[in-house]
Amino acid sequence: MPLPPGSLADPAFLTGLKHLCLRARRVPRGGRFAEQRSRAPGSGIEFQDHRAYVPGDDLRALDWNLWRRHGGLFIRLFEELEDLPVYLLPDLSRSMWIEDPPRVRAALRAALGFAAVALEQQDRVAVLALGEELVTLQRPFSGPGRILELARRLEAVEPQDGTDLAACLERFAAMRRRRGLAVVLSDFFDPQGLEPVTEALGRLRHRLLLVPVTRAADREPVLEGDLRLVDCETGEEREISPGPEVLAAYRRAYGRFWSGLEDFARRRQAGFLPVDADQPVLPRLAAFLGGGGFAA
Repeated sequence: MPLPPGSLADPAFLTGLKHLCLRARRVPRGGRFAEQRSRAPGSGIEFQDHRAYVPGDDLRALDWNLWRRHGGLFIRLFEELEDLPVYLLPDLSRSMWIEDPPRVRAALRAALGFAAVALEQQDRVAVLALGEELVTLQRPFSGPGRILELARRLEAVEPQDGTDLAACLERFAAMRRRRGLAVVLSDFFDPQGLEPVTEALGRLRHRLLLVPVTRAADREPVLEGDLRLVDCETGEEREISPGPEVLAAYRRAYGRFWSGLEDFARRRQAGFLPVDADQPVLPRLAAFLGGGGFAA
């Protein structure tokens, strides 16, 4: 079922994002003029450095004053300001929808928050949904005036039936989009386990920001009596009596899952922003993007 209209982009939420920013460490060439510094020197207005001339360089960039003083040929290098491509990848699989409030609401609200910050900086934003298959929800666009249009599109999304996060990420990698920041917003629950998901994430060319959407009950479930558990992704059923040993085994398994996600983020030098589905999203975004912003 779609989210209620207006549930993502209330005025207080959008106002609270105004002073936040995404800073790019390096921006690939080939984009539009914006506020991020390009990774490669170009023909911008801010002088950066010199380098020795090599055949094929643009002769207009030669520093003739330096040649007259030292007799060598050097090219003047400038920094260009370009846009940072931001790819938002919210998980729309079943497990994101089953609780109240559903985790997908926190994921989409965080995605909208990142989009609002990026669009305010004149960066380009695209949204692609993960689940059973990769679905393009919003092609790359720019302009802060279009944030409400994106909010309406996100509020209209529907759950996907299955889950294959690794295959979705592989398909995204195969698109060969211009390098940028890929923000993955998910519970990272997949019937195949975490390893195929992190392997697929590791093959992406983009800078990564992982936003695991959690609940306190993930780590400490409240379970009593004889229960029939239904796998929210596959529909598989299993009857259990959750005594102390069963709960201890679950905590160990969840601990391995969480450690695996954190370890991957550390190895890959990815951003890591856990979001509690039962808590407001804005304070988490403000703490993460405030004070100079997240360096993508």
